[in-house]
Amino acid sequence: MSTPVDAEQAWRDLQRIRVPQERVYDEVERSASGSPRATYATAAAMWVFLVCMGLEPPTWGVWLALAGYLVVLGSMARAHSRRSRVRLHHSRCDRRMLTAFVAGAVMTGGTVVLSGRLVEPLEPMTGALVQATASAAVFVLFAGPVSRWSTGSLRGRGGLRTHEGAGR
Repeated sequence: MSTPVDAEQAWRDLQRIRVPQERVYDEVERSASGSPRATYATAAAMWVFLVCMGLEPPTWGVWLALAGYLVVLGSMARAHSRRSRVRLHHSRCDRRMLTAFVAGAVMTGGTVVLSGRLVEPLEPMTGALVQATASAAVFVLFAGPVSRWSTGSLRGRGGLRTHEGAGR
């Protein structure tokens, strides 16, 4: 019942299967650690929004600015997703990515609130500029390293599963 196995052919078959998977991981890592244009564009949009909010517009102005901000963020997300060449059939989001997202939201939101309280005694324009600059700086300093950290483990997890299955 034993079938002769050609070791060379088996190795080539394994490489043919594994190489596309490695390319997917490479592409995901590249997109996560790639150019920081999306981070800077998001920070710029947030800066403009916070400056507008710091000028204390009327209620209709707040809603108009919020709608504009959401439209800008949505269009940037859509443009970024269209440029991405990787189309995975399912998401590999895990606790690490969720933790990174929640931590980023807490840090950026906390900076907005704290800097808003600290600049209350200043005149509206100066306070708005300080608050927006501090919040955008925290976002830029946090977003890049955390996105690389949260997606950097994809290759390790995939490799770990492969090695676990091979040992049995």
